[in-house]
Amino acid sequence: MPVRRRSPARRVLRIVLLLLILGAVFAAGIALGESLHDNPKPGETRTQTRQLRPVSLPPVTRTVTVTTTRG
Repeated sequence: MPVRRRSPARRVLRIVLLLLILGAVFAAGIALGESLHDNPKPGETRTQTRQLRPVSLPPVTRTVTVTTTRG
């Protein structure tokens, strides 16, 4: 009985399909990991409140004298 060999094009097609499937599984794993990371864990609520108080500045007192001569 003769041994049938696969054509090179068929072999390349199998490799490309395998890489596409592996890429899809990898992308799904990344998406699942990110979605689990984004969800907050229950019971860990943390609230911070800060109040900014206005700082009073001293009044600026400057006197400017302009002298002109008419000629």
